[in-house]
Amino acid sequence: MIAPDLLAAIRRIEIRSNRVVDSMLAGEYHSAFKGQGLNSAEVREYAIGDDVRQIDWNVTARVGKPHVKLFNEERELTVVIAADLSGSGDFGSVDQTKREMIAEITAVLGLAAMKNNDRIGAVLFTDQVETYIPVKKGRGHVLRLIRDVLAVSPQSKKTSLDTALRFISKTQRRSAIVFLISDFLDQGYDKSLALAAAAHDVVPIMIRDAKERALPDAGWLRLIDPETNDMVVLNSGNPKIQREYAKRAADRDHQLQKLFQRLNLIPIQVQVGESYITPLVRFFSARGHW
Repeated sequence: MIAPDLLAAIRRIEIRSNRVVDSMLAGEYHSAFKGQGLNSAEVREYAIGDDVRQIDWNVTARVGKPHVKLFNEERELTVVIAADLSGSGDFGSVDQTKREMIAEITAVLGLAAMKNNDRIGAVLFTDQVETYIPVKKGRGHVLRLIRDVLAVSPQSKKTSLDTALRFISKTQRRSAIVFLISDFLDQGYDKSLALAAAAHDVVPIMIRDAKERALPDAGWLRLIDPETNDMVVLNSGNPKIQREYAKRAADRDHQLQKLFQRLNLIPIQVQVGESYITPLVRFFSARGHW
């Protein structure tokens, strides 16, 4: 049985996400991702202005008048959300953690896919696959995705994007849209990302927190890595340490952007404590015009 507080959290996220999808995202999502092909819908008599390339010669010969074949886009898509549940997701310098933001983005994407009659699944991972939810349709299925992102208690705190990407490449035989949601605080996944991007439409969603880019001036601090438990004590007010901290964060982002550019991936960047809606809408709107 689902605990009442978890049920309430799921319901809150569903209501808020439904509002976002209905008011801002549904049309943008639909236009951003094209169907897998075309289905023949009907045949009708040729009219001036029709594309002559669409003439159905078999029907034309049979009835003695030119007829054209009309097509509908095959809309049903396969969507896979790969959500990073490693220990760094428990960090949040405002009133929200990265993992909570991941849950909300999962809900929005899941509901947008549901309203477009797409199939959706999820891979929830740390340095192992914690939960795999095969692709399926329906509101109940989407609610399960939200529940698991919020409720799954990971067996590990570490991160391996390589493990998640290889699992996706192994299990998803059909071309899918893969939303890879992570803070990308990891290394050694370049090859597996390239393989996944060659077979699927990979959309990286980068979760960021302002305090991971700029060290606040708060005197002496004890910082603990949530994934390894490594600890360091430093003077956060030291300008040299602040510069080095910011430089390392900037270097990480620069290397990540270079990787995405090399693989022709366009990332979505969101920041904890700020609206993720604007970056999503901007991305889908721009993509719909490519």
